[in-house]
Amino acid sequence: MRIEHSLPPGFLCRRPVRVLVVGAGGTGSAILMGLPYLHQAMRVWGHPYGLQVSIMDADTVSETNCVRQPFSASDIGQKKATVLVNRINMFWGTTWSAEPSFFNERTLRGSHDDAPDLLIGCVDTRAARKVIDQAVTRPMHRTTYWLDIGNNAASGQYVLGQPLNSRNKRAATRLRTVSELYPEIVDSAAGEDPLPTCSAIEALERQEPFINQTLASSALAMLARLFRYGRLNHHGAFFNAETGRMSALPIDPQMWMKVRRRNRQLRAAA
Repeated sequence: MRIEHSLPPGFLCRRPVRVLVVGAGGTGSAILMGLPYLHQAMRVWGHPYGLQVSIMDADTVSETNCVRQPFSASDIGQKKATVLVNRINMFWGTTWSAEPSFFNERTLRGSHDDAPDLLIGCVDTRAARKVIDQAVTRPMHRTTYWLDIGNNAASGQYVLGQPLNSRNKRAATRLRTVSELYPEIVDSAAGEDPLPTCSAIEALERQEPFINQTLASSALAMLARLFRYGRLNHHGAFFNAETGRMSALPIDPQMWMKVRRRNRQLRAAA
């Protein structure tokens, strides 16, 4: 039997869907550059307000970033988030915003009226994912969806989940987040992958071109189906550039039970 996830009632209400993109690097920039197309499609489908997007990143553009990220020599030294949002607003006539600062545990502590409906995490460390996880699972927080996108040199994944908070109550049908399905992804004690390098050659060795765009386009296609049809039968996927395979992550409550049993076994053996 195929299990489907349905969009919560009232999600596409009488205002724009608030989206916060965390990270303006290879994946974050690819996501942000694709969101205007989703915004336009939603308006054609009958949602007059579309998206209202903000992107957070305190990083500045370096020479190396100009190799596989959408920046040019004239952008070097400027804030990534600001460069990208200005470019989009000028081209599309949107009024999206940039926050040239790093996401932290206080970022989402503002008014409920400002809470993002969808947080898209495009970060490259376990520690950064852990901060996002802690922020969106605060008891009084109201983010509906957390979409996590991550990759290494030749593979990656995206996972859409409903963090356990005041908007998403405990239920068998709740989409589990990436941190619930794969707890190691927020385990900062396990160490981190190598940080970005100043060498363009080394940067391409550690992360091949087009991985970011492939994951971003696939994740946006999933969101487009959810916003158009109001349902999904998968909530993520894994991509391997070496084999060319994309494997969907099915909506499977039994998988969550298996994960819980595995984690209990690991804790007992420790």
